[in-house]
Amino acid sequence: MLPLRIPTTSITRSSRTLLRSIALQPTIKRTICSCPRPQPTTPTPNTNPSRPVSKMTQPPQEVIDYLKQSHDKIFDNNRKWAESKQTQDPGYFARLSEGQTPEYLWIGCSDSRIPAEQITGLEPGETFVHRNIANLVVNTDLNVMSVINYAVRHLGVKHIVVCGHYGCGGVKAAMTPKDLGLLNPWLRNIRDVYRLHEDELDAIEDETAKNNRLVELNVVEQCRNIIKTAAVQQSYAANGFPIVHGWVFDFSTGLLKDLHIDFESILAKIQKIYNLTE
Repeated sequence: MLPLRIPTTSITRSSRTLLRSIALQPTIKRTICSCPRPQPTTPTPNTNPSRPVSKMTQPPQEVIDYLKQSHDKIFDNNRKWAESKQTQDPGYFARLSEGQTPEYLWIGCSDSRIPAEQITGLEPGETFVHRNIANLVVNTDLNVMSVINYAVRHLGVKHIVVCGHYGCGGVKAAMTPKDLGLLNPWLRNIRDVYRLHEDELDAIEDETAKNNRLVELNVVEQCRNIIKTAAVQQSYAANGFPIVHGWVFDFSTGLLKDLHIDFESILAKIQKIYNLTE
């Protein structure tokens, strides 16, 4: 068979490149094959007795038992709750599955002692809940901003509640003038509240009373931050709601304290700078 001869004038630049790469393949293959293969390594023995080799240890059996028991307890409680609800109201879960129309958005502290529905006597589906350390509303926190936007624009809540509590650990930490590591950026928001009301707070000698007052002032400032949002301003201009409230929970009595936020007055002052309805 005669070899195929292709006139060089008919070979394009891309064809020359392809032919050249094909011609080089054996060379490339030989080069790759000539590379030495990595040899398996054996672990270096620990020759320093002062640095024991770390290894996974089995937790004590009582710890394993407790973790299983505390996990299973939740599902036992859930089954009992579901059975009780079904017995009391056979149509309860059918209505719950249809969707939610909450009247309230609750922005509270992550403290485990303040369950929003229980202390307000509300049922599932009646409160849209967001919680974080010290019940902050930070304009760069996409989490809380998304919650506010969804609750106002899509769920149509009528009330937004910021609920703090006396003895708040986040507020106490913010009153401590020292480095707290990862918490610094978050607590700075509370420290700024202290800075805004420094004269009033410094005049309070009792530390507990000072902490409680900062809890209240922090709630008021977070209410202001909510009123600054476009979602709240535009919905209120169009519908007359939501109204923003500031409350504080008192562990010693189990009661909520209304700080009587003057929503319309605060809104009017804020809109001198933050008018987002136009």
